[in-house]
Amino acid sequence: MQIGELSDRTGASRRSIRYYEQQGLLEAARTSKGWREYGEQAVNRVLNVRALLAAGLTVEDIRVVVPCLDMKTEEFLACDDGPDEVLVVYEQRLAVVEARAAELRRHRAELVERIARLRAGASSPEDFARSLSSTDA
Repeated sequence: MQIGELSDRTGASRRSIRYYEQQGLLEAARTSKGWREYGEQAVNRVLNVRALLAAGLTVEDIRVVVPCLDMKTEEFLACDDGPDEVLVVYEQRLAVVEARAAELRRHRAELVERIARLRAGASSPEDFARSLSSTDA
């Protein structure tokens, strides 16, 4: 199949498919005219790459599971090719996600507090500036 059909069947843009190929996550044969041609297994591979990216993994993380990418999506988690390495990658990525979530919670709490102070009576820009500097100290 050509890139347009692969795009239609997976929901990935042509640009994304070319990017996956550049990153070594997908391979294409070339026709005599230089057009990309993909085998049927490319559908599973692209769907798995998209699912892993959506789960927060990076392209570098996904390289660890390349041997499993051709499996059907529902079979992917049962891939036993390097499960220890895969588990380490998933755990490391989860730690990054949890750290980001904690940072977002801190940002949210700060914004909620500032909004409350403004609503409670910072009647002038000077009052507001003083309330900001008192939280920074």
